[in-house]
Amino acid sequence: MSLLADLVNLDLSDNSEKIIAEYIWVGGSGIDMRSKARTLSGPVTDPSKLPKWNYDGSSTGQAPGKDSEVILYPQAIFKDPFRRGNNILVMCDAYTPAGEPIPTNKRHAAAEIFANPAVVAEVPWYGIEQEYTLLQKDVNWPLGWPIGGYPGPQGPYYCSIGADKSFGRDIVDAHYKACLYAGINISGINGEVMPGQWEFQVGPSVGISASDEVWIARYILERITEIAGVVVSFDPKPIPGDWNGAGAHTNYSTKSMREEGGYEIIKKAIEKLGLRHKEHISAYGEGNERRLTGHHETADINTFLWGVANRGASIRVGRDTEKEGKGYFEDRRPASNMDPYIVTSMIAETTLLWKP
Repeated sequence: MSLLADLVNLDLSDNSEKIIAEYIWVGGSGIDMRSKARTLSGPVTDPSKLPKWNYDGSSTGQAPGKDSEVILYPQAIFKDPFRRGNNILVMCDAYTPAGEPIPTNKRHAAAEIFANPAVVAEVPWYGIEQEYTLLQKDVNWPLGWPIGGYPGPQGPYYCSIGADKSFGRDIVDAHYKACLYAGINISGINGEVMPGQWEFQVGPSVGISASDEVWIARYILERITEIAGVVVSFDPKPIPGDWNGAGAHTNYSTKSMREEGGYEIIKKAIEKLGLRHKEHISAYGEGNERRLTGHHETADINTFLWGVANRGASIRVGRDTEKEGKGYFEDRRPASNMDPYIVTSMIAETTLLWKP
């Protein structure tokens, strides 16, 4: 008699060319992810060759019940680390039957910005540092924390090892390898300052692909925590008090910034970001005011400042960039629950297209 695990891990390629495609999209809250699977007649590597599909938008907060059909447009394909073989994960965005992007489809507007010739010519690179917190499922309290109590103060937990300091490493390593398998340009992981909090980094990736990869990496993480019976939180300040929040620091460079004389281009870009500080903050994630307090490695939400190697700034420039006169900068303002389509495209729009 087969065990459940045997059936879950069946290799379909043994007796069929058919594959399973998991269609994935962003739900009505703007941070939740939804997915459903369909059978395809054979392997597909080009998203334009995939069929569009539909779903009930009234059940995801994205359409009224009397007109609930929402259409999924496949946009990017990744290998499926859960089903493996030729099976795939498909990042989609959502449209009305008439072909109009629905309000929660932030990818469409981002794609238009990244398709602008002035943006294309600058080949924008992004490296996104996605922080998150692992929670015990039934109590919504960080993994490794005593129920109803607190661990020792911050200090020993960042990049730590040991059963009394590092909580959830099996989930983190499983996620790391699953992302590599999927084809995501995940560049690293580390334990964070608050116990039970971790970070993974995606990039450098060009243009809109960075956001597709972050969303799929989030999806894979949620699936793995589902298997482990743990909850993942992207709340920017999951625990009030003297504990670090969770952000999504966004590293950015353009072709001009990476070439000789790029440091002057970087400073001009930062100046433009400062002029639109309020607009960016309003789009950088919900609840960010609880995180951007001027403490715990953040700048105050109402203040824009930049500096070299300053983790208390809105924008940080690395020592290497200053020394070499070219490179990249880090926007430290985005919250962990930000929409990467909004953040990456807004940075490109402000620095490359906006005229003060």
